Amino acid sequence: MTRKLIFAANWKMNKGPHETEDFIKSFVSNIKGEDLTCEVVIAPPFVSLSKLNDLLHEGNHGIQISAQNCSQFDAGAYTGEISALMLRELHVKHVILGHSERRSIYGESDEVINAKLTKALENNLKPIFCIGETLEEREGGKLEGVLRTQVTDGLKGISDRELAEVVIAYEPVWAIGTGVTATTEQAQEAHAFVRSLIADLYGEDAAAKIRIQYGGSVKPGNSGELMACPDIDGALIGGASLDAQSFFEVIKNGLVD
Repeated sequence: MTRKLIFAANWKMNKGPHETEDFIKSFVSNIKGEDLTCEVVIAPPFVSLSKLNDLLHEGNHGIQISAQNCSQFDAGAYTGEISALMLRELHVKHVILGHSERRSIYGESDEVINAKLTKALENNLKPIFCIGETLEEREGGKLEGVLRTQVTDGLKGISDRELAEVVIAYEPVWAIGTGVTATTEQAQEAHAFVRSLIADLYGEDAAAKIRIQYGGSVKPGNSGELMACPDIDGALIGGASLDAQSFFEVIKNGLVD
């Protein structure tokens, strides 16, 4: 089954509205005239979502907007939080949930991530659901156990219909922001295992359809090799997505057969 590749830029805590405008102008000039047979998503900080929406609406460039997080609650006394409904008002289509930095720095559990996934789907947001193991877990032979728990608990209560709106991003924690990338063999093996977990939970058809991105020091020089793996369906890109030319090259190189 042919799955459409999806490349998502996760800017993390970088680029306010002014830098967002500079990036979009440069990136759009790069993709002008290109026939990109993939989905392109950009996830800026919350303060830049409105600016990004205005810029993309003006040009109708086909680039989709993602938030980097959302609350599991609809509204209320949750200082500093942003609800899924608020994101919908800004024409946000995706939301990154379960990122390793949210898990490790902010202590988000699989239960919390599951609640956020549920809330996002209730509000017609498409989750980019992140999973991945630490170096200690991989070296300790716990890779499959960690991924099984994260997938099973994270998707608890998610229906077959809702799963169709989810993109999974496999991110080995030891490769995020370190410059170290999983080998194509390591990445493919993990992606194939995650797909087998989806088959166990939802059936072979759902497993064949779901898109699984790779994240972890994806760069222009390795995107083509990674995207050539049969179970890798795009990339969640951090550092290399902060430069418009670099992000464009990650995408373009990844689309080369």
